[in-house]
Amino acid sequence: MMRTDQTFIISFFIRKKKNQPEIANLYTRITVNGRRLEISLKRTLPVEQWLPDACRVAGSSKEVIQLNSKIDQTRALLYKAFDELQREGQLVTSQLVKARYLGTDVKHKSLQDLINYHNTNMISVLKKGTLKNYYTTGHYLEDYLLTNYRTSEYFLKQINYEFILGFENFLRSKPKLHNNGVMKHMERFKKMMRLAGDLDWIEKNPTKRFKLRFDKVDMVYLTKLELEKIKNETFERPVLSINRDVFIFACYTGLTYSDVKALTKNHVHIGVDGNKWIYTRRSKTNTSVRIPILKEAQEILDYYKNHPKIDGTDKLLPVYSNQKINQYLREIAVKVKISKKLSFHAARHTFATTVTLANGVPIETVSKLLGHHKISTTLIYARVLDSKVSMDIDNLRKKLIG
Repeated sequence: MMRTDQTFIISFFIRKKKNQPEIANLYTRITVNGRRLEISLKRTLPVEQWLPDACRVAGSSKEVIQLNSKIDQTRALLYKAFDELQREGQLVTSQLVKARYLGTDVKHKSLQDLINYHNTNMISVLKKGTLKNYYTTGHYLEDYLLTNYRTSEYFLKQINYEFILGFENFLRSKPKLHNNGVMKHMERFKKMMRLAGDLDWIEKNPTKRFKLRFDKVDMVYLTKLELEKIKNETFERPVLSINRDVFIFACYTGLTYSDVKALTKNHVHIGVDGNKWIYTRRSKTNTSVRIPILKEAQEILDYYKNHPKIDGTDKLLPVYSNQKINQYLREIAVKVKISKKLSFHAARHTFATTVTLANGVPIETVSKLLGHHKISTTLIYARVLDSKVSMDIDNLRKKLIG
């Protein structure tokens, strides 16, 4: 029930700087039931421009307009804080009004509260790699607060569009982060703020207005000639041969790194055609996929079935860490004189393009093998294949001649 027996007065005043008496700091004074408390507005102005009776700054310059706007905004927010506390039936004090105005009272959640809540409650929802990416975004947000705001505690109600743009610029200042990396962090920040909205921790979500701008990235895949070069190369270092073979296996199955790493003997079954198939689920989407094991992939499985690195386990292949295997793949690319920036994910692209689509496998089948929910996702691969276009046109020519 709203209390009506409480008085509330707001005034504004200036205080001269000791080392610059011609410049003053701007303050507001709130008085609740006769008890006063001052709040710095963190703004300065020339002493001669202050109009004490009007509580305004004299002049019409851009700076003066901004200062007077700050005064009006502060007055409105203080009244709002007071009214909220009254509606809650509290015996309002000047300290409570200040805390509500600054967002430091217990009703308001901080950005750190949101990061902690997300990371704690999403452990059973998100994959380990995805959660790790959120940890990194959270660390960047914490660094941003310390660097730009000199604090580790920042309230969600304080986050505005200026804060969001500042975070984007902060990320862009990191030498190892390119545009798409910046956008991925901004995307995760937007998702966390959407969670804050769902939890009713914020009234409005300012990140809704921020548009993600990803650069188009050329898809890296191996041509038939490049694939053969890697397959037939002899390496002196066994570690290169192992990682090459695991990569080639992925080129003939279309599986991602995490899916290949997770493969065990229990994933191999006899399919409808009497041949060996891999029955598994994509770690990223939990989509069920069934993949016939081609001869090239089976030869690799046979070769490594008794390898010391997996002996005594039910693992199918000796898979190194993602970071290590990508490091070895770059070394392999240099060795076989392939100028492409090779990573493990290029194997999945190679399966979709060179191994399947280029050999006439229908796009619907390729989509099913890749575990895509929408065929439009798979169509991306079809667009990059000039050889497939050429082959289809050749078939058309033959039909037209006939």
